[in-house]
Amino acid sequence: MLHPAVDQPTKGILCMLLAVGMFCAMDACMKQLTQHYGPMQITSLRALFAWPLIVVWLVTTNRVKHLLNSRWSLHLLRAVLGIVMLSAFVYAIQTLSLSDAYAIFFAAPLLITAMSVWFLGEHVQIRQWGAIGIGMLAVLFMLKPEGDQLLSLGALAALVSALCYAISAITVRVLSRTDNSGNMVFWLMTMIGLGAGALAYPDWVSISSDHLWLLALMGLSGAIGQVFITEAFRLAPASVIAPFEYTALVWGLGFDILLWQLFPSLSLLIGAGVIMASGLYLWAQERR
Repeated sequence: MLHPAVDQPTKGILCMLLAVGMFCAMDACMKQLTQHYGPMQITSLRALFAWPLIVVWLVTTNRVKHLLNSRWSLHLLRAVLGIVMLSAFVYAIQTLSLSDAYAIFFAAPLLITAMSVWFLGEHVQIRQWGAIGIGMLAVLFMLKPEGDQLLSLGALAALVSALCYAISAITVRVLSRTDNSGNMVFWLMTMIGLGAGALAYPDWVSISSDHLWLLALMGLSGAIGQVFITEAFRLAPASVIAPFEYTALVWGLGFDILLWQLFPSLSLLIGAGVIMASGLYLWAQERR
C-alpha cells in the first residue's frame, strides 16, 4: 500500500502550469471537431486517442505492475465524473468561445476549496468563504446570456463541467493515499473511452481522414495534460495549485483570436476578473 507523500508545492505548481497549456491545446482541437461530431463521441475519442500514449508512459516508467492494486469504486466514480465533465465542456465550447467557457470553468478552484472542508478536512476561514461567495456571484452573472434568454445552456454546461472537475480533483487527493498515479490516469482514460463510446454508439459518425491529425493532436496533448494534472494534485494540496489554472484564460484568448477571430467582451473580462481575484485571494490566504 502507498502512503501519503510529503507535499511538494513548487513541483505541483509547475505540473499544473504544464497541464493547463496542454489541456488548452486539446480544447482547441475539440472545438474544431464539434462541427462534425457530437459531444459524447468527442469525449470517447479524446480518451481513446490518448490511451496508447498513456500505456507507453506506464511501460517506460515501470508503473504497469500497480494497475490491479486499485480502489475500483473511486476509479469508477472518477470515470463517471470524467464523462459528464468532458461531454458537458464539449457542449459548452460548441456554443461559447474558449475564453467564455474557461471563465465559467474558473469556478472549479472555488468549489475545490469549499469541498475540501468536508472531503479533506482542510480549514477554510470566514474571509475565504466570503471570497468563494463573491466568485460564485460572478459565475451567476456570466450565466446570463445576451438577448432575451433566461439562461445560457452553454454556460450552464461549463458550470456542470467545473463541478464534476472539482469533485474529481478531491477524489485524486483521496486516491493518492493508496493508488499509484499511473493507476489513476490509466483507468480514467480506459473507462471514459469505453463508457462514453458506448453512450455515443447509437449516433456515432464515421471519422473522416481529414480529421486524423486533429484527433492525434488532441490525444497527445490530452495524455500529457492528464499525466501532469494527476501529478499536480498528488504533489500539492488542491487549494494551493488550483488557482494556477487561471493561466488557461491567456491560452483561451489566444486561441479564440488566432483561430476564430473571436475577441473578449467586457462582461467576460469583468466576470473572469472577479472570479480570478476571488481564487487568488483564497490562494494568498492558504499560503499564509
